[in-house]
Amino acid sequence: RGSYQQWLEDNIAPQVVFEIISPGNRMTAMFKLFKFYENYGVEEYYVYDPEDNELIGWLRSDEQLNYIESMEGWVSPRLQIRFETASGDLEIYQPDGLKFLSYVELSRQKELAQRQMELTQQQMEQERQEKELVKQKADRLSEKLREMGINPEEI
Repeated sequence: RGSYQQWLEDNIAPQVVFEIISPGNRMTAMFKLFKFYENYGVEEYYVYDPEDNELIGWLRSDEQLNYIESMEGWVSPRLQIRFETASGDLEIYQPDGLKFLSYVELSRQKELAQRQMELTQQQMEQERQEKELVKQKADRLSEKLREMGINPEEI
């Protein structure tokens, strides 16, 4: 489904929310969403503006969401993931320290793996053809030996 439907989740609010700023998002709507999530018990609320590479966040304390002063190197208490923006892009690191790959990075990896697989298949086909040529040559040689009255199996 396209969105979280709290009434289908035993009325449990999402624990962590990420909003991405886009040209279609209006500040009024974003503020309403923030208030909605604050009222319904969200533990962590993050807003990312990819145009400015700015990440801001709030963390629940008691009954309200409180602004997080510095997001650089911030670790989500619920998800245990770390946020970095110093490189000029939002980078998110798994609890074990490995970076979550972006869509572009995943696509490149997939393309590279595909090319590697194709290269391996080409090499295997070339080896198969070379073996076939060697076998054909050996068969011709065996036939020549038989024509000369020599049994190739006895050599």
